[in-house]
Amino acid sequence: MGTFQHHKLSRLEVLRRVLFITLGAVLVSVALEIFLVPNHIIDGGIVGISIMASHLSNVPLGLFLFLLNLPFLFLGYKQIGKTFSISTLYGVSVMSIGTFLLHPVNPLTVEPFLAAIFGGVILGVGVGMVIRFGGSLDGTEIVAIVFNKRIPFSVGETVMFLNVFILGSAGFVFGWDRAMFSLIAYYIAFKMIDITIAGFDESKAVWIISEESKEIGAAIMNRLGRGVTYLHGEGGFTGGRKRVIFCVITRLEEAKMKSIVHELDPAAFLAVGNIHDVKGGRFKKRDIH
Repeated sequence: MGTFQHHKLSRLEVLRRVLFITLGAVLVSVALEIFLVPNHIIDGGIVGISIMASHLSNVPLGLFLFLLNLPFLFLGYKQIGKTFSISTLYGVSVMSIGTFLLHPVNPLTVEPFLAAIFGGVILGVGVGMVIRFGGSLDGTEIVAIVFNKRIPFSVGETVMFLNVFILGSAGFVFGWDRAMFSLIAYYIAFKMIDITIAGFDESKAVWIISEESKEIGAAIMNRLGRGVTYLHGEGGFTGGRKRVIFCVITRLEEAKMKSIVHELDPAAFLAVGNIHDVKGGRFKKRDIH
């Protein structure tokens, strides 16, 4: 029954995955060949190692990107699963072929600062897209996930340690100014990956504690078109019973939410936090009259 359900949702979902992983991998190859590589700026991970290896050996970049990622795919196959491995293999293949095809194209800029910024943005969006649709383009993440159980560091800390080592190596290969530009590109790409995975309409969780909770809850439902949930709490100092309003909004609705709360109870406690994913419930927004 489980496999039947899995196939039922697959065709459209597989097509969507293939489309976005292809687009993401193409964007990464554009960032590499049109911006970063011609200006001797590297990214972290296997991509960074491949750029340096390609420069030192004159072997095409795409070959290193493909071959250096392969062992990690086999390493991660059992730990992370078949779908992830196939998605990653496909993404890495598209990225490798993309760099082959784009290698003869002239860079858009020879100004390293511009190359670092625009290369970083395009790279981050591309990598983020591939991760968002279930793949990866870099073996270092797989290494970090696989070894996470055996070493006392988180996945993020392991990736960061590997990347500091790789970006530092760029100083010896391309000179220290290029290593510094590489750090700028890496930081921008890192931020863009987050934005791409979370989406621009990133959701926010809101908690409100107020004496006017009924009025505020009604205003959120009527004026924002969002559902609210009332939670019952107890004040830590006073021991008094409190009604807490919980709801989920998008980033664009945050200012309106704050103005509604302030208007009805300027003394209300309001906490807003980022959340990456919302599923089910009544999160679908109603029309506002």
